[in-house]
Amino acid sequence: MKNYINSSKVLKTGAMVAVLFMGQSCGISVLDEDVVSGISNDYLNTAQGFNDGVNSVYTGLRDWYGTERGNNFTVFGTDTYQNGADGSHKFINTYDGAFDARSAHVREVWDLFYATINGANAVIERAPNVTGITDAVRKERVAEVKAIRAHHYFILTQLFGGVDLRLTETLTPTKVAARATVPQMYTAIIKDLEEAIPDLDARYRHPNYGRFTKAAAQHLLGKVYLTKATSEAKAADDYAKAEALLKQVIATPGAALLADFGDVHRQGNEMNNEVVFGVQYTTNPLSNGGGNNSHLYFLMEYDVMPGMRRDVTNGRPFKRYMPTKYTLNQVFVNRENDSRYYKTFKDVYYSNNPGTYNTNYDKSKAKITVAAGDTAIYDPGFEMPEAERAKRKYQVLTPSMYDERRFPALRKNIDGNRADLTAEQGVRDYIAFRLADTYLMLAEAQFKQGKVDEATQNINMVRRRAAWPGKQKEMEITPAQLTMDFIMEERERELLGEQMRWFDLKRWGVLVERVKLHNNQAAPNIKDFHVLRPIPQNQIDRVEGGPSAFPQNPGF
Repeated sequence: MKNYINSSKVLKTGAMVAVLFMGQSCGISVLDEDVVSGISNDYLNTAQGFNDGVNSVYTGLRDWYGTERGNNFTVFGTDTYQNGADGSHKFINTYDGAFDARSAHVREVWDLFYATINGANAVIERAPNVTGITDAVRKERVAEVKAIRAHHYFILTQLFGGVDLRLTETLTPTKVAARATVPQMYTAIIKDLEEAIPDLDARYRHPNYGRFTKAAAQHLLGKVYLTKATSEAKAADDYAKAEALLKQVIATPGAALLADFGDVHRQGNEMNNEVVFGVQYTTNPLSNGGGNNSHLYFLMEYDVMPGMRRDVTNGRPFKRYMPTKYTLNQVFVNRENDSRYYKTFKDVYYSNNPGTYNTNYDKSKAKITVAAGDTAIYDPGFEMPEAERAKRKYQVLTPSMYDERRFPALRKNIDGNRADLTAEQGVRDYIAFRLADTYLMLAEAQFKQGKVDEATQNINMVRRRAAWPGKQKEMEITPAQLTMDFIMEERERELLGEQMRWFDLKRWGVLVERVKLHNNQAAPNIKDFHVLRPIPQNQIDRVEGGPSAFPQNPGF
């Protein structure tokens, strides 16, 4: 269906190679449902085994992007999203005492990431001895897994601070581990990416779609420097280095913002010129792993409303993430010129359960009668007067009617190609890096260096694209209008729900402040120490010396 890395081969052989990769840090097999035993340790030294090992490392990206844990760690507990009605991980949003070192998500991220890291270590170490491949392929594949190893250590460092920095293959279980410092983590991350970039494919889109390219690694390294600049590892030239890298991404032939913001996340269009790097999923249930599950979490409870029932098109609504009032009333306040509110949130539901019903929230009329395909629910995003609502033949959902079950649903992840209406395994690729983010990071790096005019030009590149037709001029801002607060809001207008916000707030040093201001569910509990996640207790317990050798993060 797509010119992908061979996903079925990734999944089947990923299970085999995972057997070789399991070291002291790993309590879970990457693909334990299909483990094949009895694989020779020499398999990875063959051309086929080497290729399978590389593909297995790629599957580790599915442990983060599009998963419940990846979304909960980045969307929950921020200024722009809070919890909806359902879900077993609300404590990640509320920062209450239930979120501790024994929480499943911290354990899963830790174990799964280290399985991937150990796989990357194995590929890198075995590469010189592999026969049957060209030196060019060998160098490119090693560069790819170095980029993934850097990616995983970057995520771990942002979540936990300094972690166990292992850059060689772990072949047997060991109880010896120690936490590196944050500067040591950044040194290793940057070294991997700087070594990878020259050997990666220079084309914007790799012909074997789904592989790391030079532009993808430059985008990631730009974000690393931008983040490092506000960390304890900061250096005076971090912003300048980020700026140079991000400019190179934008200058790559083929890189382009799409003309219409609504097309970026349109299903079936995931391979577009705005995508710097995407994580693969597939319609084949045998090679889709756990699937891209992001489609589940951002939807409201439409399926029990008059005229509606659950279907594949509108999605299975887990109603986990509810946008905060700050998101709706301040971030997306400009809807006359900016198209992104209506292209980000779903505003119309067409009846798939025709009949006559009593109304249950829009009391401007007692009943509605809808035929198949008629509008059943309209969410205009503003307080439509009762008299105006009474004229409509459907229910109108206004902001005063929002609650933890009814709220604006994010369009970006809706997946109409799932197997059936109960399917949790989504099939859409996950857009991990995209060019609008590159422009916004570039603007941030320039702003931090006092290059306000250049930063404004890059912000306006994104804003002009977001304009309604004929409103491009109204969307432009002047250098005098560009502030850090403006950048903070512009990123969410563009990137809402794309697994970035918690990291952004932490990078800016405003996580606690902004959560207290804008997330009423989290405000009473969040403390300064919540800028880190707890080290999983099972990791501390299995280290020789326990907490004295592998200390827990403060507050947990």
